[in-house]
Amino acid sequence: MQHDPMALTRLALTDFRNHQAAILMPAANFIVLTGENGAGKTNILEAVSLLVPGRGLRGAALSEMGRSDGPGGFAVAGRLGDVDLGVGTLALAPDRRIVRINGAPTSAGALSEWLSIVWLTPAMDRLFTEGASERRRFLDRLVLALEPAHARHTTRYDAAMRQRNRLLGSEVPADPDWVAALETQMAEHGAAIARSRSALVSMLNERIAASVDGPFARAALALEGWRDEGGLAVELAQGRSRDAAAGRTLAGPHRSDLAVDHLGKGQPAARCSTGEQKALLLGLVLAHADLVAEQAGRRPILLLDEIAAHLDPVRRDALFERLAGGGGQVWMTGTETGLFGGLAQAASWFHVDDGTVVASAASRPSA
Repeated sequence: MQHDPMALTRLALTDFRNHQAAILMPAANFIVLTGENGAGKTNILEAVSLLVPGRGLRGAALSEMGRSDGPGGFAVAGRLGDVDLGVGTLALAPDRRIVRINGAPTSAGALSEWLSIVWLTPAMDRLFTEGASERRRFLDRLVLALEPAHARHTTRYDAAMRQRNRLLGSEVPADPDWVAALETQMAEHGAAIARSRSALVSMLNERIAASVDGPFARAALALEGWRDEGGLAVELAQGRSRDAAAGRTLAGPHRSDLAVDHLGKGQPAARCSTGEQKALLLGLVLAHADLVAEQAGRRPILLLDEIAAHLDPVRRDALFERLAGGGGQVWMTGTETGLFGGLAQAASWFHVDDGTVVASAASRPSA
């Protein structure tokens, strides 16, 4: 078959979570992982999610990802066309991420030049009702799919902010020139972060507003909280005493929030039913995938964990039809193959059982 330009053709896990050694070689752009709860399906999605910058779809520490009864450390390798991407850790340094592209060591940020990945998990059902930090991380993943440099800006901003917080919290008076230099870095990278977030929100709003009503609710997005007025360095300098007392930095893009409203109902997503919130989130991710395909010429890989189990048959069929029409690679998990019956021979099927992965009969073309 002809693979999508952004599609993994091979995935290998070594001592990752409950997988001692697993190799998957998808032969279609739909990949369906089935098996009992706890078999290791979501672990495979998490492994895929590590092939882009960040802490993966669970947000877990690297030291938690090595197989519990393994030698320590883990490895995840993915093939994208003729490019080999690899991430992992060593037993002696379980919290240090090692990244290689075609065998050469590089930074995690370099992964975003090759892959864009967006995911939905059951834990994200609470995205609109919990704290702002998760919504910011979600928004930054969406931005990263269009702007690979966003990873560098967020990493350097966070690093400068941590250093500034340590200096301001020290019992020894901090060198004001050193603090000012860190604030200059925060202002530079913070402005880039704010611009990218604002641009994506505007593009998504425009695209969603122009779309027709369908089985997935339409969302309206807005950035709330801190706003970039072009003077973050001054704001930080003036707030040193306040930040020292608070033990954290109280101004910057890390203090903004993503607000989402249900367009049809004209009310905040947090006030909608659980089903409506899931439909809003799914509609938002689908609109984003279309936007990335239009702007970047390639669709992000989608990881949809247990998505079919929470949709009625009408929305489930509509989802598969929408995904098939858009193209791109989609990884999905579920406990029952019947939930994905509409995909038939359009998918590569894998059965997962206690860390063992086997290509199922459903993945083989009929005679």
